[in-house]
Amino acid sequence: RCKNLSVSFWNSYWMLPSDVCGMNCFWEAAFRYDYMKTHPSEKMHLAVVACGERLEETVTMLRSAIIFSIKPLHFHIFAEDQLHESFKDILEEFPYEGKVNYTLYPVTFPSESAAEWKKLFKPCASQRLFLPLILKNVDSLLYVDTDILFLRPVDDIWSFLGEFNSTQIAAMAPEHEEPRIGWYNRFARHPYYGVTGINSGVMLMNMTRIRRKYFKNDMTPVRLQWGEILMPLLKKYKLNITWGDQDLLNIMFFHNPESLYVFPCQWNYRPDHCIYGSNCKAAEEEGIFILHGNRGVYHDDKQPTFRAVYEAIKNYSFGDDLVHSLLQPLERELQKTTHTYCGRVYKVFIKQLTKSIRDLYARRSKGR
Repeated sequence: RCKNLSVSFWNSYWMLPSDVCGMNCFWEAAFRYDYMKTHPSEKMHLAVVACGERLEETVTMLRSAIIFSIKPLHFHIFAEDQLHESFKDILEEFPYEGKVNYTLYPVTFPSESAAEWKKLFKPCASQRLFLPLILKNVDSLLYVDTDILFLRPVDDIWSFLGEFNSTQIAAMAPEHEEPRIGWYNRFARHPYYGVTGINSGVMLMNMTRIRRKYFKNDMTPVRLQWGEILMPLLKKYKLNITWGDQDLLNIMFFHNPESLYVFPCQWNYRPDHCIYGSNCKAAEEEGIFILHGNRGVYHDDKQPTFRAVYEAIKNYSFGDDLVHSLLQPLERELQKTTHTYCGRVYKVFIKQLTKSIRDLYARRSKGR
């Protein structure tokens, strides 16, 4: 895969791709260009579920998606009713330039079991399980948690849809890279995917395939469709699951492993990838593509590297120079975190961001 050897933007801005990439990078870039060329007008659909105090965090995530993305975006925002007006007021101020649309939805669950789904893990968290059944006219969708930040165009993770084989219906990253610190392989009381399980905070879905598929399961010899399998799974495992809907997805893909495409850890980089020592090798080589600030690390002082990135994107004003208003101030803040485990590898937090900014300015200079 592509290796970006540059560290700081101002040292590498004028380097050509051939200076920093090998042939693997060339072919990856060629594939992604070919995919975008053959899907030129494709709109990317991104869904998020926001409840409680998650308004600011969700808006910051949406801002990060807008900054670098190339193709049009459609945001599907599922939110509690009291948040709708605030979302409208904020989103109407965004500089869309005709490339971004959004739809607001209420948070809803099947009426006969709504209470059970609402209390599963966190309020509203299990809404994501029902997206294929609610968004019936959406072919493919990228679901993300509210605590996600894009440091690379959404287009690049969206292009993984073109890499799915004939049996794959969704893509996620492993829960852990290092089994010795893995949660599922040490504590889970239910089946889970692979060696360390999967994390559902970033979930790319071909929803047409999801709606059509009949899933193997351990409840009946008869295969069940998505809408038929969710409640039986909850009833069987509700006393054994800790992480709610993510556990149900792990169980489902344990029985249907051929249906999952697994993407590398830098597409869902979490504190666990650095607080026990750096263990996401792909991020060390290429930088972080998508930052996932779970455990509330954007809002406390436990992981200042994560908080610094969040604050930088939250405070960036659309239209300002990205180098002087975002990248350089962020690097200065990250340099203050080197006393922490994640701060020791702070350069992985700006390596891809540097490249994304350079690529954005290159596109603008070409009038694209």
